Amino acid sequence: MGGVADPETYYNEHTEEEWHRLDSSLHGELEWEGTVDMLEQYLPQEGRVLDAGGGAGRYTIWLAERGYDVTLIDPSEGQRAIAREKVTEQSVEHKVTIRNGDIRHLPYDSNEFDATLCLGGPVSHILVSHERLKAVRELNRVTSYGGPVFVSVMGLLNLLSILLIEPKHLALLPELARSGDYDAELFEDKKAAFTETHFFRAEEFESLLREGNMEVETLVGLEGLASVYSAGRLRKIAAALSDEQSTWIRQLVNQHRNDRTIVDLSAHMLAVCEAAER
Repeated sequence: MGGVADPETYYNEHTEEEWHRLDSSLHGELEWEGTVDMLEQYLPQEGRVLDAGGGAGRYTIWLAERGYDVTLIDPSEGQRAIAREKVTEQSVEHKVTIRNGDIRHLPYDSNEFDATLCLGGPVSHILVSHERLKAVRELNRVTSYGGPVFVSVMGLLNLLSILLIEPKHLALLPELARSGDYDAELFEDKKAAFTETHFFRAEEFESLLREGNMEVETLVGLEGLASVYSAGRLRKIAAALSDEQSTWIRQLVNQHRNDRTIVDLSAHMLAVCEAAER
């Protein structure tokens, strides 16, 4: 077996990194800013929100600070621990519930939440296709009919473009492009930098959501044109940028985030959906 950790192990070992992922680089900031913009546009004014696979709690805290009652579930004990720590630091523990949970088996009644989030790629960390469908149907089930469901996944074309410039991984690209699966079988004895992940094309992502009984209202590329750089390379570039230059990059990303080609090339693509009748 290759050096690809299962998601729970990986995220237990990368607690601080995951907390800082959305504010330690321009890449992460673009993902955060694009997501928050969609949340501000589509969230109800108040109510109960599920943060499914919410990890270290960045979005949970943002929601709680705006008055929502938030439930965060995550299978990683390490992520739940740092989420509890950060929730307490921000004095929003009275608005937040944190518990162990799997997005494929949500321990809640149907229509229990006014909105549901599944952000950063929890659906991408499910390698088996029918299990991904089960997760999407669960996200739909627990959300009130007509309520918004926000789901983001990781993009395949972005990963291929990054690996294309690393000669040691060139032999892996045809199979990765075919399956979208970054897993131990792909890497065998090679060392992998990430955990088990299914990377999506935009059409596949939309089809999954619709098969899971959700109406897709909009699909956006979060890092957009800036996705042509890996997070590490963009961090180096961003360090040399002036505030004005950073603003130009943000404006460019925002102007084209809805373009279908840009969505498909983005490191993360976000769908805003409407929960349908079961």
